[in-house]
Amino acid sequence: MKQVKLTVPEIGLIAGTRAAAGAGLALLLCNRLNPDQRRAVGWTLLAVGIATTIPLVAQVFGKHCAPADREET
Repeated sequence: MKQVKLTVPEIGLIAGTRAAAGAGLALLLCNRLNPDQRRAVGWTLLAVGIATTIPLVAQVFGKHCAPADREET
C-alpha cells in the first residue's frame, strides 16, 4: 500500500471541494428553490467543486509516495 502525506491545508481544500460539489448536486436534486435559481446555483457549485478537484487530485497523485511499512509476522 502506498502512503501520501498531506498537510492540513490540503485536506481542508479537498474537503471544501467535495462539499461544494455535494452541495451543488443536492441543490440540483431538491425542490425548495425556484427551479431557475436552483439550477443556476446547483450547476455553479457542482462545476466549481469538480474544477477545483482536478488540480488537487493531480497534486496529491504527483507527490512522491512512500511505501507503507510492512509488518511481517
